[in-house]
Amino acid sequence: MEVKRKEGESVSAFLYRFTKKMQQSGVLREAKKRRAHNRTVSRVKRKAAALYRNKKQAELGKAKKLGKK
Repeated sequence: MEVKRKEGESVSAFLYRFTKKMQQSGVLREAKKRRAHNRTVSRVKRKAAALYRNKKQAELGKAKKLGKK
């Protein structure tokens, strides 16, 4: 994408036009999406994490019922 400054155009007007073009093109959105992309976690690791979460939630629930937390 290329945006050239028009003759006699102020810097603020040029910057506004540039940012508008960037948003319309979707380049920035794509870059942000690629930056935040996470690698896929294996099924075994996901299952282990879920079991661990459930175990911890059960422990917290039990402690809460006993008045310890």
